[in-house]
Amino acid sequence: MTRTLISSGSPFEEVAGYSRAVVQAPWVFVSGTSGFKDGQIADSEVEQADQALQTIAAALDKAGSTMADVVRVVVYVTDASYFQTVGPVLGKYFKATKPANTTIVCGLVDPRMKVEIEVTALKA
Repeated sequence: MTRTLISSGSPFEEVAGYSRAVVQAPWVFVSGTSGFKDGQIADSEVEQADQALQTIAAALDKAGSTMADVVRVVVYVTDASYFQTVGPVLGKYFKATKPANTTIVCGLVDPRMKVEIEVTALKA
């Protein structure tokens, strides 16, 4: 089986030795993705979740898949109360397909990060 590595261009991918996504047919695995864009991150968990999902959508597109192909979502939040505010953002992207979802309250590697999201999708 062929494995395809997808990069978002983040220099941290090289430093930490990972890929934004890995395609191993018939699956696409997208790494935990934060709300950073061009080195900047919004303060709001809602904006962070939306940016993370935009980055995920771009990785899926490079992999030949779409958000409609997502079968599992794992959401990491730093505060349990964020479940209420991040939920509608997830609904915006997944309302029609309703993938399996797990939400975990935890610490994240950068204190500015409030949300990190990873997904698994079928290759379209």
